[in-house]
Amino acid sequence: MALTLKLSAGDEEQLEIEASQQGLSATEYACRLLEEHLRQKHRQTEAIAQIESWIVDGDEEEQRETGDYLIEALDVNRARGSSSFPS
Repeated sequence: MALTLKLSAGDEEQLEIEASQQGLSATEYACRLLEEHLRQKHRQTEAIAQIESWIVDGDEEEQRETGDYLIEALDVNRARGSSSFPS
């Protein structure tokens, strides 16, 4: 697929500088940046779906116990005596 990008002069210059530092052409570098962004976005979408499935499919009592445990664990190492999550 051919794609034309219209960049400001400053953005184009920055892209060329960073590409040069990586030993790549600006086109190759832009493609790598885009591919990495799309992979990261895909991983984020999968992680969100996994977390949502835990919420929907999870055992409410188990979730409550886990939440209570996590809050307690976070508060144990607090430098001051106040709770991070007051009841």
